[in-house]
Amino acid sequence: MQKPVNFVSKLAQFSEHWQPKVVAEMNDYQFKVVKIQGDFIWHAHPETDETIVVLAGTLEIAFRDRIVEVQAGEMFVVPRGIEHKTAAVHEAHLLLIEPRGVLNTGHEGGARTAVNDVWI
Repeated sequence: MQKPVNFVSKLAQFSEHWQPKVVAEMNDYQFKVVKIQGDFIWHAHPETDETIVVLAGTLEIAFRDRIVEVQAGEMFVVPRGIEHKTAAVHEAHLLLIEPRGVLNTGHEGGARTAVNDVWI
């Protein structure tokens, strides 16, 4: 039997930044919580949109032509294939909704690529 997922409890189980953790699945989609602070890398997800829900803090999503600020309690959908870079001046907590297997760095790779399918 499934239990409710408590985001605060799940986020309290880890401290590292930029390392998404899976908390649930629905069909082929995963729901991941992540803590971020500082700047990420420019990347895109050519095969899928990416939904970002801000649970706490403020998220900046930079695009090549503008910056979107997303506050706690808001969400933003980054369209597939659009290059973007996320950032948070102070620690922010996010919920990511994306298909299973999507890498956090898209096809860019590198040291910031998190291990996929880490459940908490």
